[in-house]
Amino acid sequence: MFKKLFNYYNWGGRFLNDSYHIETEKLNKQEINKTPLRSDIINYLLNSLNRETVYLEIGVRNPEINFNKIVADKKYSVDPGIEFAPNPVDFKLTSDEFFENLRTGNLLDKNIKFDVIFVDGLHLADQVERDIHNSLDFIKDDGFIVLHDCNPPTEWHAREAHRYEISPAMQNWNGTTWKAFVKERKRTDIYSCCVDTDWGVGIISKKINFGPSSTINNPYFEFHVLAQSRKEILNLISFNDLKKLINS
Repeated sequence: MFKKLFNYYNWGGRFLNDSYHIETEKLNKQEINKTPLRSDIINYLLNSLNRETVYLEIGVRNPEINFNKIVADKKYSVDPGIEFAPNPVDFKLTSDEFFENLRTGNLLDKNIKFDVIFVDGLHLADQVERDIHNSLDFIKDDGFIVLHDCNPPTEWHAREAHRYEISPAMQNWNGTTWKAFVKERKRTDIYSCCVDTDWGVGIISKKINFGPSSTINNPYFEFHVLAQSRKEILNLISFNDLKKLINS
């Protein structure tokens, strides 16, 4: 028992002085202090359309975090309620269930189109990819798909295990959303960019040319490749750059 306790104490000291932990803590603080927030970007996109707007949020958790801050004429929310027991949303479903029912007209008019769809549900690449593909079927031609957590600062933030908090990133978690976004960045039939704020706010458009698709080859989605060529792989831009592209 003494040896076990000593090892815990020893590892605790190593965490405090470990270069990965020190650098990751620094990046955590930098990212948390970045502005604007995802809600600001979403509201800007909605306002840029200059019409009555319809908004859909996939993965709400606590609506005070983002959903309640969004200004749109009609708003709809989807969340199965796994992480937030009260779950005060319109549709208490997984996103897969929601889109399946949406296609058959069981929830809303099956011909409905949204101006902005915000994807912030299960942060695993296969699910995010399905959410993107489903959203493309229900977005207006000049609308936007917005994704949170597309720019994880380190591989610790991009871990698959959400609840593992002993990593250098601690409770901060972006999951593997970036892999799904990067995969879509290879497409030439849609346009995409990532605003460098709030853990990476990815934006997909059918109409607005945000810049060229990614040409960097990363078939196994290795994080070190992303880290080396982050700007090109994600088409990483500032919020001011985004506004210029929208206004042009």
